Amino acid sequence: MNSLNIPNVDSARLQSIARRLKEFAQGKKLVLGVSGGVDSSVTLAISVEAVGKDSVLALIMPDSRVTPVEDIEDAKNLVTNFGVQFKEHKIDAIVDQFSKELGAKDERSIGNIRARCRMTLLYYYANVLNGIVVGTGDRSEILLGYFTKYGDGGVDVLPIGSLYKTQVRAAAILLGLPERIAKKPSSPRLWAGQTAESELGLSYEIADKILYGLTELGLSKEQLISLGFLEKDVQRVKELIEKSFHKRQMPVVL
Repeated sequence: MNSLNIPNVDSARLQSIARRLKEFAQGKKLVLGVSGGVDSSVTLAISVEAVGKDSVLALIMPDSRVTPVEDIEDAKNLVTNFGVQFKEHKIDAIVDQFSKELGAKDERSIGNIRARCRMTLLYYYANVLNGIVVGTGDRSEILLGYFTKYGDGGVDVLPIGSLYKTQVRAAAILLGLPERIAKKPSSPRLWAGQTAESELGLSYEIADKILYGLTELGLSKEQLISLGFLEKDVQRVKELIEKSFHKRQMPVVL
């Protein structure tokens, strides 16, 4: 059993994020995708706290082949409860047209097309409204590279980008969001049956602690192993951080 704990998230920290988001927005409308998952739900709650419900536009962008019906229902219930304006765009036909034009057949490539189609829709509305695209990625996803470059990674601001996944789940409970959303297995819904933890190869409970130790405490691989973490888990996290380095950088200017 490991002996490393990530700091708890409290209301003061969430309020601080909301204040900084309001300052960043400078009166502009916030546009974000709401999937029914924990990250987008917490981001929506913080956005409403930051600028008010009338200054938030939520987009629900399912693909019927990969998006569970319950996710759509959770997303609609959430935006209705918060009282924000929302639009639903089924992206099946858009994805199909891109895939047909490109001759795309493999699951991963088509999945990334889905993510980039959603980004395009978000920026369309941000352009029309002179608004800001609010990203829903958390610190765990950012550090592990678990996002599509210029897809869900293509945003203007990341309100929960400093919170690990387990902290986001705790924040959801703190904000009074439904427990089923707080505990729902994370998935970007890029292909049918996709779940984050199965792809990563370890749970967020373990990954988050290793990330915290590596990136915030400056612990070495050996020190983390001495604290009770499995060598294969520490190595996996280190490899994911290194492999995804390019995703966290601006394009290289030569």
